Amino acid sequence: MLDEPRGRNERVWDVVSCIPAGRVATYKQIAALAGIEGPSGPRQVGYALAALPSSSQVPWHRVINIRGQISRRSAAGGEGRQADRLILEGVQIGMQGKIDLAAYGWDSE
Repeated sequence: MLDEPRGRNERVWDVVSCIPAGRVATYKQIAALAGIEGPSGPRQVGYALAALPSSSQVPWHRVINIRGQISRRSAAGGEGRQADRLILEGVQIGMQGKIDLAAYGWDSE
């Protein structure tokens, strides 16, 4: 039996699983690495991360928006949980909620 191509969610989860602790990547960067083309790619990454099972070990908290900020969540407290996890990994979050992508951005190459 031939292996079926991996679905969008699984491709996103695979890429996000490669981000090392103390680093962040943007939704746009993950979309490109997961082969999700077009302007809706970053949004599709968000959908894939939202579909993670609660028991997942995928480090979803390491994905931020293109402005270097944590994106709003529909669930209450999601942004705070994400910030707490990043801080525990040594990522500094500025006063305006901004993360320095030059300092903490993941170089996937």
